[in-house]
Amino acid sequence: MLHPADIEHKLGFDQVRERLKAFCLCTLGTSAVDGITFSSSEAIITRLLKENLEFRHLLEQSEEFPSQHYVDPTALFKSVAVDGSYLEPADFLKIKQSLETIFLCRDFLVKHKFEFPTLFDLTSRVTVSPDLVKDISQVVDDEGQVKDTASDELKRIRKLLREAQSRLRSQIEKAYKFAVTEQWVPEGGLPSIRQGRLAIPVLAEHKRKLKGYIVDESATGQTVYIEPTEALDANNEIRDLEHAGQREVVRILKNLTTRLRGQLGELTNAYQFLGQIDFTRARAKFSIEIDAAMPVIQRTPALNWMNARHPLLQLTLAGKRNVVPLTINLNQAERMLLISGPNAGGKSVCLKTVGLLQYMFQCGLLIPVSPDSTAGLFDDLFIDIGDQQSIENDLSTYSSHLKNMVTFINHAGPGSLVLLDELGSGTDPNFGGAIAEAILEALLNKNVWAVATTHYYNLKLFAGKHPGIRNGAMRFDEEKLTPLFILDMGKPGSSFALEIARKTGVPNSVLQRAERLLGQDLLGFDHLVRSLEKERQELTQKLSELDTQQRSLEELQQHYESLRSDLEHRKKQIIDRAKAEAAELLRQTNREIEKTIRHIRENQAQRNETSKVRKNLQEMAKKVKKESSIKPVAGAGIIGVGDRVSIIGQEGSGTVLAVKGKHAMVQFNELKSKVELAKLNKLSNRDTDREYDVSKTRSLLSGLKLHEKQAVFNPLLDVRGKRAEEVIPLLEQFLDTAVLLGYRELKILHGKGEGVLRTVIRNELQQHRQVESFADEHVERGGAGITVVVLN
Repeated sequence: MLHPADIEHKLGFDQVRERLKAFCLCTLGTSAVDGITFSSSEAIITRLLKENLEFRHLLEQSEEFPSQHYVDPTALFKSVAVDGSYLEPADFLKIKQSLETIFLCRDFLVKHKFEFPTLFDLTSRVTVSPDLVKDISQVVDDEGQVKDTASDELKRIRKLLREAQSRLRSQIEKAYKFAVTEQWVPEGGLPSIRQGRLAIPVLAEHKRKLKGYIVDESATGQTVYIEPTEALDANNEIRDLEHAGQREVVRILKNLTTRLRGQLGELTNAYQFLGQIDFTRARAKFSIEIDAAMPVIQRTPALNWMNARHPLLQLTLAGKRNVVPLTINLNQAERMLLISGPNAGGKSVCLKTVGLLQYMFQCGLLIPVSPDSTAGLFDDLFIDIGDQQSIENDLSTYSSHLKNMVTFINHAGPGSLVLLDELGSGTDPNFGGAIAEAILEALLNKNVWAVATTHYYNLKLFAGKHPGIRNGAMRFDEEKLTPLFILDMGKPGSSFALEIARKTGVPNSVLQRAERLLGQDLLGFDHLVRSLEKERQELTQKLSELDTQQRSLEELQQHYESLRSDLEHRKKQIIDRAKAEAAELLRQTNREIEKTIRHIRENQAQRNETSKVRKNLQEMAKKVKKESSIKPVAGAGIIGVGDRVSIIGQEGSGTVLAVKGKHAMVQFNELKSKVELAKLNKLSNRDTDREYDVSKTRSLLSGLKLHEKQAVFNPLLDVRGKRAEEVIPLLEQFLDTAVLLGYRELKILHGKGEGVLRTVIRNELQQHRQVESFADEHVERGGAGITVVVLN
């Protein structure tokens, strides 16, 4: 049940209908728009919504779908059904073109039936024979004229007609030239068709001089049009042929109409398909315009909408400002919502948004909400919105409201949605508030779903005390005294009447008197409501800031993960490059040893000695190539002093010198390094032996690089401007290289500042076994800004 009778006008659905009609291409679609009705059938609504959604996707994805020659010829079918009747050639042309569009639409949906299955189901209506288009094309051309080739007889007649017309033109031309020579023809006069016959213009004073028949005269009577005697027979022959041709055309059109009559049922179904396509296309166009979506459909009543927007308001404000979305949630436990707040704060818009979107949804239209919203089905929709005054029925505004309330109480039930605007207004506030509270209680007892707006204090208290109904408030900026048009569920709203009155210029003395008349209880309650609103807004802002920070942290985390991946990639490149350099160095070493062997041979050395040297060299090369195959043994046990270990993801191994907490001091050839235990793998005995051989080979190779290190090493390490975590690895590498090269004294330039780097460096030096002592540099050479290190 829908109430009142003009519910579509009050909700604005009549404007939605007009918008849909504007998107239709023919009267078939507009007729379908007129036929839209509110439905409670889940199957019907689901089918309509799926059609709408699929056609929207079709329009967004493809430009190939036909959009021309949408024509409604169904009004002609009544004439077609009468035996002996026939259609005009122009009508046949419209039917042919629209049938071609029907077949193109059907073929497109058949081709894409898996993408648009619901639309594909519509094609079952198209059973008309494609031969019908061929038959029409054989008779009617693209200009809507019957073709000469429509029949052999028509072809013969029109050929004779053209020949007769040619003879007539020759005769008229001859007579015309003679008349011009005799100066009987007015200046600029030419032969023309008069009364269906070709005639020559002649001045009235010469009309007796040209033999023939007067068929017409000019408006002034100064010129007469004469059909020459010699042209009479030709004109008569032409008229006879035209009549014969018209009789043949009528015969052909009757036969073609009979062909249509035989498939009248199929044609009706085909144009129903075209009308449904046009209607669905219009709905899809409208859904794109308002950015509508298909919510989750629930068979029972439900109202859980996220980011709902009033479509007409959205179109009105397009390009000016954005519509503030509405989020509302009613469920079986809390079926009713009482919205309060200041005037012009959006209460009525919120109410109309609920009503219009629910009506659109149950008419099979997509609605502007988030796709994860849930929309249920209601059996009834009752609204009491706007001025209900009726002069004809002698009803005041309040009486009309009460009459609606009676209808709601008598007919509404668990499957009804009731919308009440300014409940209780229009009469004495004390009595109106009491009656409104009683009406709310009656509807609540009937398990009705409802949304109501009010300013009444007692109704807000009622909603706060009774289960099944909850308060809601339209948010208001208390500092700027402007509405924010945001619905907050779960708390009542203030009318901000005194604040708005103060803003509009009401004297303070009047406002103070009003506050005394109101009393402290009501003022205190209103102040409490505003305080809660202010706290809620502050909390919302903080949550928004936290959300922004969270997104920023996630972006930083992604950035660091990208950097880490890049570093891993670069590390692999460095290792690969080091292997290549080592292999090249080995080849160079091989060449040097070969030279040595040749030298030994030239000096009479024994053959078996030289073979032994070459064999050792080949073994060295094989071992270097196999370095990458050394892998740690999983689960080799706890790492202790003296164990051979390797760093995860790196080549080479070393011996554990000491273990302290989560770190270990490891000797890698001539270098010592402090490494986390989690980054070490214990090697098996087999791998240790192999690593030892590799170590010997590396020692040989590294000896050749010592002179290069010696050339570039600087005994002064400058760490100014670096962070503490960056200094430690630089310091360890600096000390290891100095020990390897045999330096005795080193200097570390860290600056004075606050002494942070100085403390970090000296703490690290105290733990290094190769450091004998350290102290400040001489005052004249830097003092406390430089640490002098003495090695063992």
